[in-house]
Amino acid sequence: MTTATASRSDGPSTSGPAWTPRLWGTLIVLCAAMFLDALDVSMVGVALPSIGSELNLSTSTLQWVVSGYVLGYGGLLLLGGRAADLLGRRRVFLVALAVFAAASLAGGLVDDGALLIAARFLKGVSAAFTAPAGLSIITTTFAEGPARNRALSIYTTCGASGFSLGLVLSGLLTSVGWRWTFLMPVPVALLALAFAVKLLPRQVEERAKGGYDVAGAITGTLTVLLLVFTVTEAQGAGWLSLRTLGSLAVVALLAAAFLAIESRTAHPLVRLGIFRNGSVARANVVAFAMTGAYGGFQFVVTLYLQHLLGWSALEMALGLLPAGAFIALSAPFMGPIVDRFGTGRLLPIGLLSLVAAFALFLRLDEHSSYVALVLPSMLLLGVGFALAFPSVNIAATDGVDDKEQGLASGLVNTAIQVGTAVVLAGGTAMITAGSGGGDSPQAQLDGYRPALVLVTAVALLGFVIAAVGAVLDRRRKSAAPVSVPDYDYPAVDLADNRGEVLSKS
Repeated sequence: MTTATASRSDGPSTSGPAWTPRLWGTLIVLCAAMFLDALDVSMVGVALPSIGSELNLSTSTLQWVVSGYVLGYGGLLLLGGRAADLLGRRRVFLVALAVFAAASLAGGLVDDGALLIAARFLKGVSAAFTAPAGLSIITTTFAEGPARNRALSIYTTCGASGFSLGLVLSGLLTSVGWRWTFLMPVPVALLALAFAVKLLPRQVEERAKGGYDVAGAITGTLTVLLLVFTVTEAQGAGWLSLRTLGSLAVVALLAAAFLAIESRTAHPLVRLGIFRNGSVARANVVAFAMTGAYGGFQFVVTLYLQHLLGWSALEMALGLLPAGAFIALSAPFMGPIVDRFGTGRLLPIGLLSLVAAFALFLRLDEHSSYVALVLPSMLLLGVGFALAFPSVNIAATDGVDDKEQGLASGLVNTAIQVGTAVVLAGGTAMITAGSGGGDSPQAQLDGYRPALVLVTAVALLGFVIAAVGAVLDRRRKSAAPVSVPDYDYPAVDLADNRGEVLSKS
């Protein structure tokens, strides 16, 4: 693990307890962009029925309003992270945020399903560049340790808040009109862009050196894009169909080609040696499991509350509010908590809270009450994400050189998006298989329960990995030799029988 100095060459000193108003402003701008990126992942869900009715979209077409964003976001994150390292984080962030605002406006104004999906894909692509650029700006501006932990805790809690509040805001906005779910981010993005131009540091950044790994960029991007596309389409085509199996085989070949290219090229898109950092490797797997499980759980909860219990969009928004509210309110306190207990302790506790939230929902039935079923799960979700989301982002960038912070940020965000797509696709398949295509309450419950078992198992896997990592880190630290400060001790003349201390001078 590298040791951070008190200040960085490409940013202001932040090792002291006091942050300047400009530094706070920079962090708020980056938090606003992160909030919008995460918000768009989940906000469109409740609006889908209204979108389908107005634009006459079939169910198979309608899913691409969600999948188009995930495809662009997850497929290009690695390229976005590397672009931030090579082209400059500030430049990439500003351009991508401007594209995000334009795509949001287009999505709220179009009257054609294909154009709406294209706008969603473009928003996902822009988010694939703002997310790693913003995270790497933070990790290269705030010194590793308490200052960075505090900044990352606030930043990632904003992301978790956006992710969990997406359904809440979507319910509120859909009650007015579905287009507002697309138009609402526009003024926020433009305001953030205006302040970003003024506040983000203009100092010359220390960019990664070397050429562009074109072959790695093409194969890596195609691998992730095709994987997300395959698991999204597998539900309609069939998991054992020739189309799905053939597509997965192509994914495997592309992945093998990508790894071969990255192991041989002088300036790789992804330096494979970064995974020798155990914290980075485990954090990416945990991020995959954590957000994948939540994505599948969110889908089940939406269907259950609206289709089986008959809740309106507004009722669902208010019912899910406790989780998002807890995450948002906890943001100011997470930095000191991380400093005191460390990510190694907080990450397993957060994952365990998520496991409990998902497992409790297995008690769902035709007449479940809000207080007995939904509220306890929402509170546990709030606790779990408040603890785990900042911790996993800190662990994913811990000990990584400044020149590769964009890469580390892109990797963990890729894990988040791919995890969401894969587990959601698996959960959807289980719902369809379990229900047998029936619409009766019992048939719906028979579909929801296997999907909940899947998301609970995935979250449990994340907990086990996080817990094992905490044990390994504790053993490594206890086995590490104690470092002694290199003081300029006076010399001792060993030839002197009296052992008199002699001055070096």
